[in-house]
Formats: sequence, structure tokens, C-alpha cells
Amino acid sequence: MKFGLRFVSALAALFLLAAPAGAADKLSADQVRELTLRAAKLLESQGVEAARQAFHAEGEYRSGEVYVNVIDENGSWVVYPPNPRNEGKSVLNVKDADGKLPVQAIIALAKDKGEGWVEYRWLNPASNQIEPKLTFVKAVPSLHLVTYAGVYK
Repeated sequence: MKFGLRFVSALAALFLLAAPAGAADKLSADQVRELTLRAAKLLESQGVEAARQAFHAEGEYRSGEVYVNVIDENGSWVVYPPNPRNEGKSVLNVKDADGKLPVQAIIALAKDKGEGWVEYRWLNPASNQIEPKLTFVKAVPSLHLVTYAGVYK
């Protein structure tokens, strides 16, 4: 059976598009920081419901293992794309795989400095494995919220 060059090229492109994201597709720490800052601006300018829709949708704010979260200052998830059923639940005292309290660290950083990095180990929804995660945090003081996104290492 003969296949034309266009067909083979189209087939190869289809396989490449369907292939799982590899390490080369991972965002850098700088890209995660910029994503978090854009998310905070969207949250502040358009409000929680518009941000929730944007953060839940595949695209700019959610892709593979990268997603934007929002918590309130009491440690309850306002937006949690990997499992929206957990929105509204307190995660203030949830421990990571090493016994650290990442949400408390995120809130403390947001209150003390307004923005910065927190590192912990968390379930990667793309691999379904506990992995080290570097998260950029940005306070949204006008709404008493904190937004953050991270990259798994």
C-alpha cells in the first residue's frame, strides 16, 4: 500500500499532537511566576466567578500539571481546578508528604511579603505521583485572597 508524503506528514503531526507532554513542555519557574501574576490581576479586575471559569478551563491558566489555585486567608480553597468538589473546604491543616503545612506557609508568605516562593511535595495530577513542587504565591489583598501556581520538579 502506498502512502503519499502529505498523508505521512499529517499522520506524524497527529501523533505528535496526541503525545503526552514531556519534560521539554514544562514551564520554567519564571513562567509560573508570570502566570501567577496574570492570574492575580484577572482575579482582582474581573472577580472570583470570572477567574474560576478561566482557571478551570484548559488553556492559559490550566494545562497538564500546571494550574492556578485560589485560597482565602483562612485556608479554604476558593478555586481548585484538579478537584473542584474540594472548593470551599479548608485545607489549612493539610500536610504534604513530608508533614509540612504548605497552605499555612502560602498564607504566611502572602501576608508577610505579598508574593514569593514556597516549596513542598504534592500530588501531581498529570503523573498521579507525589512530587516536589515549587509554587509562586501572590496575595490579592483587596479580595482577601491568595492565588498561586506551581511547577513540579
